[in-house]
Amino acid sequence: MHIIISDTTEDLAEAAADHLAELLSGGPHTFGLAGGSSPVGTYRILRERDLPWGQVTCWLPDERWVPADDAESNALMARMELTDHVDARLLTPDTTLDDPATSAATYQGILESELKDAPGVVLLGIGPDGHTASLFPGTAALGVEDAGYVSNWVEELGSWRLTATTPLLQAAANVVFLASGSAKAPVLRSILVDEKPYPARLVAEGAEDVTWLLDAEAAAEL
Repeated sequence: MHIIISDTTEDLAEAAADHLAELLSGGPHTFGLAGGSSPVGTYRILRERDLPWGQVTCWLPDERWVPADDAESNALMARMELTDHVDARLLTPDTTLDDPATSAATYQGILESELKDAPGVVLLGIGPDGHTASLFPGTAALGVEDAGYVSNWVEELGSWRLTATTPLLQAAANVVFLASGSAKAPVLRSILVDEKPYPARLVAEGAEDVTWLLDAEAAAEL
């Protein structure tokens, strides 16, 4: 496990882009794209890097059960901030299907074909509650061992999410966590110092190569 701490959020975005560019250089790669707002700065820098984008296949470790053009869609954010600007492919769940379970199962079939034996580089965020992807504490998806991608009802949000499961994320060659801001400091201490079994901790402890990229505020309690 590696922990890299940057002074500011802007420095973190640059450091994250540097780290990801190194992992993605040379040869074909698959790249799991974190959703939400945290990676936006990183994507804006990364898209300017001279990388073999034509050999990169991007996918989403999680998605909201919303239309593809909804402002909350991780696919929309990924396109706007990264893949519309480079020659990479982007594989996304089809949220026009009848229900979340069907969408997740269909997407799992696509990923099984495209990721081959295992994912390559996976970028993940972390919430103040310790969730990563859409593996939230106390939700059913955390206990899934026999599928790679599932639908997950998140009671606290009152909504369905689609998410990679812990085994699929752990199988990645490189798992990179990205976290910034003081709101993340308590849970990062719980995960990295106290070793409490939050979802992000469960993913990290079973993965082969894990890097935590943090700004100073997020790392303040380590």
